[in-house]
Amino acid sequence: MACLSYQTCALMSSSSSSTPTCHLRVRANTVVPGASSKKTRGLRRLNAVAETSVMEVVELKKGIAELYDESSGLWEDIWGDHMHHGFYDPNADVSVSAPDHRAAQIRMIDEVLLFAGISEEAPIRGPKNVVDVGCGIGGSSRYLAGKYGANCKGITLSPVQARRANALADAQGLANKASFQVADALDQPFPDGQFDLVWSMESGEHMPDKAKFVNELVRVAAPGATIILVTWCHRDLGASEKALKPEEKRLLDKICSAFYLPAWCSTADYVQLLQSLSLQDIKAEDWSPYVAPFWPAVIRSALTWKGFTSLLLSGTKTIKGALAMPLMIQGFKKDLIKYSVITCRKPE
Repeated sequence: MACLSYQTCALMSSSSSSTPTCHLRVRANTVVPGASSKKTRGLRRLNAVAETSVMEVVELKKGIAELYDESSGLWEDIWGDHMHHGFYDPNADVSVSAPDHRAAQIRMIDEVLLFAGISEEAPIRGPKNVVDVGCGIGGSSRYLAGKYGANCKGITLSPVQARRANALADAQGLANKASFQVADALDQPFPDGQFDLVWSMESGEHMPDKAKFVNELVRVAAPGATIILVTWCHRDLGASEKALKPEEKRLLDKICSAFYLPAWCSTADYVQLLQSLSLQDIKAEDWSPYVAPFWPAVIRSALTWKGFTSLLLSGTKTIKGALAMPLMIQGFKKDLIKYSVITCRKPE
């Protein structure tokens, strides 16, 4: 499947903390309420699907589901049940074992929670009801359920992921706390205002309509709820830029084709959208330096005998994705791809 036509994203539809304690983090692109001198220009972006046909969206979602149906078992076998980047000390030796990389993935969850101001005083002040949007095989949900005693509901486009997530929850004694189903993040099967923590860990990049995606996150959030969005973005455009450079677009197009991604947007685009919805305590940071070791580690794992033979047996979509992994490294090194962590709060 070819990548959906790339364009810089305009607002399609419309319906604002605490300082993190990790001493490693260098602030970059931090946004505070009111810092929106470019708001008008920003709101003209974020319409990745303005010219995308219904058929293209259907094919995109089908491709996403099939990619994760194929690849999730392989990923779990080698990397465990967290299907996202790890958080690393950029000055540390990263030639470490698989358990150390898995620990970095847990550390990512904890660092994101700290950045969002989620209390460590579980379960007294922690979240009680959590939605995990793009849940994979449920790693984040089970971790949050265990950490806070929260009731977690996860959604994914992949039937294989949903079944495996439920099986793991049952095996870990968390079936009464974490449940998973096949559902569309752009049309969530939940009532308004149900969750006090809305969690999206590396799923936003798959969304063909970023505005509708964010509106759904806000809709299911309870008054006062925290919304956490961790996603891949392209770099913010400069003051005189109207679009990315042609060579940057070409690189992202190749990644889109391999990973079933629609058009990318910038962190600034997301922030402008959140501001337009009157959300509070909006914060955004680029954590790219802290995830840099991740893709080289994934490539090394694929080059082991176990990884290579498992990859060959997994399916064509998984193989195509694996061949595109060096492009992600290239994008980060060129300062084109950003690992964006964005949090906000829904007004009471």
